[in-house]
Amino acid sequence: MSDAIPVTILSGSLGAGKTTLLNHLLRHAGDRDVAVLVNDMGDVNVDADLVAEGSDLDVEGGVAELSNGCICCELQDDLETAVVRLARNREFDHLVVESSGISEPAPVARLFTTESRVAALYDVNALVTVVDARQFRDAFAGEGTPERRADPDADERPLSDLLVEQVEVSNVVLLNKADLCTDAELAEAEELIAALQPDAETIRTEFSAVDPARLLDVDRFDPDEVGDLPGWKRALADAEGHGGHGEGGHGGDGNDEGDHAHDGHDGHAHRHPDEVYGVTSFTYRRRRPFHPGRIADLLRDLPESVVRSKGTLWVAGNEHRQVVGQAGPSVRVEAPGPWIASLPEIDRELYRSNRPDLEWHDEHGDRLTEYVVIGTGMDREAVTEALDDCLVTDEEWARLEGGGSLDAADPFPDEPGAEVALREPGA
Repeated sequence: MSDAIPVTILSGSLGAGKTTLLNHLLRHAGDRDVAVLVNDMGDVNVDADLVAEGSDLDVEGGVAELSNGCICCELQDDLETAVVRLARNREFDHLVVESSGISEPAPVARLFTTESRVAALYDVNALVTVVDARQFRDAFAGEGTPERRADPDADERPLSDLLVEQVEVSNVVLLNKADLCTDAELAEAEELIAALQPDAETIRTEFSAVDPARLLDVDRFDPDEVGDLPGWKRALADAEGHGGHGEGGHGGDGNDEGDHAHDGHDGHAHRHPDEVYGVTSFTYRRRRPFHPGRIADLLRDLPESVVRSKGTLWVAGNEHRQVVGQAGPSVRVEAPGPWIASLPEIDRELYRSNRPDLEWHDEHGDRLTEYVVIGTGMDREAVTEALDDCLVTDEEWARLEGGGSLDAADPFPDEPGAEVALREPGA
């Protein structure tokens, strides 16, 4: 039997119920001795104080022994040093790490899974996210709910971005404050979670009350799959598994007809979650570039039914891949680097030789749009038609191939690592 210490990594936005959950786990640990690492990014570790409220000891120096033999630690020093120190003085059976102030639990999980002295001492058991059911549903319900930062000191992105990323990497999601929602609203939230992360177990809770065994004894984490958990990645992989990228000649409409669909129409690959509450997804693939102005306008005005979308866009006149990430009312685009096809021949051939599995079109190289769209009550055909309308026309493409330009403003980033926000909440 391994001597590695099991670890549960906890995340959730401000007010979701993480501290309540930590105290619940400590009070109902039973025969387990649970250590809790509370990470607060501010000068004062409020969470540590709250978790230690049931103890007769003060939280001084960042470490205190709680009444049931557990530990509460303010991570003002290096996280790696802290967890190694805890293991050296081990008086507990299970470690819970709260990743407050960190956008998602995956970076913390990597500390425990990469080759290091930490990985030799610990074994990640599960990534758990606590979600405020009302807040989560309202963030994507298109009802104009004002967004607030999940942790203004630690993450400057919109709340919807944070909620999505935390759910997408989770093994278990607590749909907390369930008593404040109707059964229909909870069911809708559960369907959204299932679309964002198909393998996560979702548990409805009130005041974060849950059997500790459902979080501490589950052994659901697989370090080889942590990068492939999100539903949009599953949908994209699903699409790739049902045919190649398609050719979509420059004189045609680039529909890749029938190559990717489960049901053989429109060239779109679907996932098939339960559709009782209208949560669906599809992958839009084209080998024809977008007109920069038209696609930017569409991304700024996506239907409210589109909850999450992410993928790589081919934008005409821009030699950089455009990776778009949309979560509710937030739309951001990053340019991770140039298309390989745009590089000088010697560099292009070197890249291709190092990536033998790279899909390559004789004329367009690796240029391709692959865009996953997840929505609730979404009119897939209407969204597809709107995207198609943003592609360059035959006349525009002929102009580009003849060395001309579109004479259109391009709001997309054109340097590696550059990022732009096409839409922010409240805009």
